[in-house]
Amino acid sequence: MNVKSNSMYAAMVASGDDPDAPERIRVDHRGDRAVVTLDESDRLNVLSAPLVRQLRRTLLALDTDADIRTVVLTGADPGFSAGGDLRMMQVAVEQLRAPEGVADVWRWIRREFGGIARLIAGSDTIFVAALNGAAAGVGLAWALTCDLVVASERAVIVPAFGRLGLIPEVGTSWALTRRLGYQGALAYYVRGDHIDANTALRLGLVQEVVEHDRLLAAADEWCSRIAQLPPHTAAMTKPLLRAAADADWNDALTFEEFAEPTCFTTAAFADSVQAMLK
Repeated sequence: MNVKSNSMYAAMVASGDDPDAPERIRVDHRGDRAVVTLDESDRLNVLSAPLVRQLRRTLLALDTDADIRTVVLTGADPGFSAGGDLRMMQVAVEQLRAPEGVADVWRWIRREFGGIARLIAGSDTIFVAALNGAAAGVGLAWALTCDLVVASERAVIVPAFGRLGLIPEVGTSWALTRRLGYQGALAYYVRGDHIDANTALRLGLVQEVVEHDRLLAAADEWCSRIAQLPPHTAAMTKPLLRAAADADWNDALTFEEFAEPTCFTTAAFADSVQAMLK
């Protein structure tokens, strides 16, 4: 469905796509991997329209690049992301009585915020979130959507939803209930307490905590582990495990039974078998 050109959503997209807007995303290509940095540090990498639209274009390009096997998503110090742009939220509140009303807010949340989350989850590329500081709101949701999360000792998880009068968003409810269980997720939401890196590790919200200066090196080590696997294995395992998270035991077993024979057709598997038989 086409969106009216005078809608708030259309205006936000136009603002985000303004060719004169400052670059808010940095990309560092490193062979079979890329480091993507949210780069609006003076506002703690708040999710302004230019940053969101630039990030989406960047991730789409990387997703279609067959040479890229892993993407590291991080923020420019001192924070990962402060989450949604309060200035944009204010505009949205002021427009609620406009003809498009809440539907315009829904379009931005679903197509832009949700579009990036779906891209991360649906891609065969492995995404590694490198939390260098505070992570809140949709920025946190994107990090939790990534396949692995590495945290600096300075990282802080900020559950700000309740205090803003919002609910967990952009996949956060899914991620939290699977890591913390229903009661743990509800307690996380109700308390609204900041969670330091080591507590996040204990709760299973991140997979590793390292010294701040080693954050990108640690993320790169995960990329190297993935690079050591035959290319098809990580690409096939990611959607398998994501599907299994919502499946019962029998369905998960069936997924594996259909996927495994494909691996037998690869040269990597054949070479491994021959090497082990020698």
